[in-house]
Amino acid sequence: MPTAPAGHARLLRLATRASLAVAITLVLAKGVAWAMSGSVSLLAGLTDSLLDSVASLLNLLAVRYALKPADDDHRYGHGKAEALAGLAQSLFIGVSAVLVATQAYERLRNPHPLEAEALGIGVMLFSLVLTTALLMVQRHVIRATGSTAIRADALHYRSDLLLNGGILVALVLTGLGWQQADSLFGLGIAAYILWSAISIARESVSVLMDEELSTDITDDMHRLACSIPGVLGAHDLRTRVSGSHWYVQLHLELPGELPLSHAHALCEQAAAAITAHYPKAEVLVHADPTEVVRHA
Repeated sequence: MPTAPAGHARLLRLATRASLAVAITLVLAKGVAWAMSGSVSLLAGLTDSLLDSVASLLNLLAVRYALKPADDDHRYGHGKAEALAGLAQSLFIGVSAVLVATQAYERLRNPHPLEAEALGIGVMLFSLVLTTALLMVQRHVIRATGSTAIRADALHYRSDLLLNGGILVALVLTGLGWQQADSLFGLGIAAYILWSAISIARESVSVLMDEELSTDITDDMHRLACSIPGVLGAHDLRTRVSGSHWYVQLHLELPGELPLSHAHALCEQAAAAITAHYPKAEVLVHADPTEVVRHA
């Protein structure tokens, strides 16, 4: 039964807790700055951070569930919970994009001067530093675990980085006298947030629909299996992803006269060759006599 390595579990918990802490901190900071300035760009950032908090909390719960070991009812584990969390995040992010665009359009029609621009600029600089630090943590966790949920979380925090940078520019331009900059940047940011939501949804759906790993990886797995001395070929290689696990199935083509114990040993060697190069893979190998394959 597959379980996440202890190191992976620790990293996933670290990433989800850090994400939630950052989101809550930014909600408080942006809330104060928006209340004092009235900036629609800051409202866009506040709205996004509020939804980030909900998404990060959902992500924390989903990853906690996904880390549960496989049981009799879930023999492949609970990793798909990460993809469900990513799909829910895409919904939250899409809603935030619509809300931001609505507010920006209304402010474009009815502009009014901002107040406390310096406070807003300070808050956005703080947001950029904090978000960058979080992304560095998430990047390390994604490299180590390949987590779908953390990848989705990192994607929308990268969009936050652009959003916060755009808000900073908008506040500076507004302070220099270009009053429409705040609203125009709000509209542009909303469009980017929406595109990020679509990207997250696509990736999550591909996992839920058991989309194959890339052909580069599957071709390499086929080559590794066929490189075992005594193996005549391989076919019907299938892959799917669930959380941080890759599930691989393939048929080895072996001489029909081989003893069962020898055939089993070759299957074990083929599986080991694949997992040595792809530690996240759990490989199931079936032996087919070459004579049967030729007549199939």
